[in-house]
Amino acid sequence: MLKFTLKILWLNSNIAIAIDQLVGCGTSPLTPYFFWPRNDAWEQLKVELESKPWISESNRTELLNSVTEIINYWQEKDKIFALSEVQNKFPNFIFVGSH
Repeated sequence: MLKFTLKILWLNSNIAIAIDQLVGCGTSPLTPYFFWPRNDAWEQLKVELESKPWISESNRTELLNSVTEIINYWQEKDKIFALSEVQNKFPNFIFVGSH
């Protein structure tokens, strides 16, 4: 079974999300980064996933649900999260950059 993860660039003014495929002990990029709220990252990732017919509907749904969850968490503007706190909340995602 193919496995995937989100790769996230966590910034103060936006968030960038890409999807990587887990390959052996590493990852391989599956999509480019899409930025939220600058663009509709969720919709762009949905289109990217639908263009890959070898990804099952259940995997697409799971990935898009994860995208929704991370975007909603980022939108909690009244809180400033330390990157370590975000990583603890989403241990299965890959975070790049610094906050």
